[in-house]
Amino acid sequence: MTMKSAAPASDAPAGTARPFWKEPMVWLVWGLPLASVVAGIWLVVTAVRAGGADPVIDDVQRVSQIQTTDLGPDERAAQRQLSAILQVRPDHVELTAVTGEFGRETGLVLVMTHPTEAAQDVRLPLARTTTGWTAPAEIDTRHDWNLQLTPDNDQWRIRGRLQKDTQASRLAPSLGGG
Repeated sequence: MTMKSAAPASDAPAGTARPFWKEPMVWLVWGLPLASVVAGIWLVVTAVRAGGADPVIDDVQRVSQIQTTDLGPDERAAQRQLSAILQVRPDHVELTAVTGEFGRETGLVLVMTHPTEAAQDVRLPLARTTTGWTAPAEIDTRHDWNLQLTPDNDQWRIRGRLQKDTQASRLAPSLGGG
């Protein structure tokens, strides 16, 4: 009885080896760790380019690890039951008082803050009209805006949020169920 020797499992002729980049184990041993290092560097670069966290527009005091802010203007707005509607037009914004007495002797200031980039924040002094207040402005409504309305003397404030792709928002006190 003659015995045949078993042929090698590879399709390559005996004595020739495949190049290393055609070996699946090389891709597992070197490829996966290399891919994770590249992904980590990409995440770090993205985080650094995004900039730091933009601060809120309120004055905040820090004591130990507790942050506090003055809620007096919000309380005064709630006592006066102030609310308003802001409408964004193509070339200006209009503010209409809904409830409460806004007082005609002081000017109003509308601050529109971008949720993530302070460089895009807009501060608009509003001029009195027969129906409310207005200011010339071209507002980008492709993202949300945080809104804050105060008089020149900062006695009270009402807030709202202009949602993406909308042209109107309600402003009300942050306290008291506004």
